Amino acid sequence: MATATATNGTVPTLIGSVQRALRLLEAAASHPDGAPAKQLAREAGLPLPTAYHLLRTLTHEDYLRREKGLFVLGEAVERLALGGVLQNRRTKLTDSLAHWRDAIGVPVYFAVYSEGEIELVAVSDTPYAPAVDEWADFRETGHAHAIGQCLLSQLDEPSRRDHLDRHPVQAVTPYSVRDRRTLLERLESIGRMQPVVERQEYALGTVCAAIPITAGSAAATMAISLPLHQEERLLPAIEQLRSGIGGLLGSLALSISI
Repeated sequence: MATATATNGTVPTLIGSVQRALRLLEAAASHPDGAPAKQLAREAGLPLPTAYHLLRTLTHEDYLRREKGLFVLGEAVERLALGGVLQNRRTKLTDSLAHWRDAIGVPVYFAVYSEGEIELVAVSDTPYAPAVDEWADFRETGHAHAIGQCLLSQLDEPSRRDHLDRHPVQAVTPYSVRDRRTLLERLESIGRMQPVVERQEYALGTVCAAIPITAGSAAATMAISLPLHQEERLLPAIEQLRSGIGGLLGSLALSISI
């Protein structure tokens, strides 16, 4: 019984400390060039000894930084803010992909070429329209799927050849491109904003199409997939996606930095 009373008695104190620390952070945030402890204490409505104690703790935890007697926001606050921005971008991307998944009735993929590798950023599918299983690493088999071919087609020649040096062309299915020269010729023949279509080159029984996304200097793509027996839907579906992509470009461009 005594333990419960003691525990309950500490709750207001802990909550109060957090509230006071947050008021100090808010006060510091209003001074980009920094402010002294006395000014922050006054603006936060705190006794100076209490403010000094909390400022030391916040500085130790890197939420504040002290420079020439002035307190400014530290890297921990910046990390928190960045985390919120990234989460907001992920939410926008997820919502965008889900919209087109439902509108067209196909799985929708978003991928980028980042730091020399193919990165599948997000996939939106349903039990009734499942995504392709990544049974072979997407990064290593870019030559065999529409996503990879679309991304590689957007690279300059040195970057493209560097990628293929690290991830050599090899047959993934009986329908895969067989050699590097054939792949390079195919990539060079792809029109600047034309969709890339792949039939059973990565997964048997599956057809895929990808469209390039213009987002600054980065290579990005959106793609869809369908079972082979629904192949007649592929080109109309990718055209529907391409015609409506304009409204998504803002979210997709931000998502490249996720």
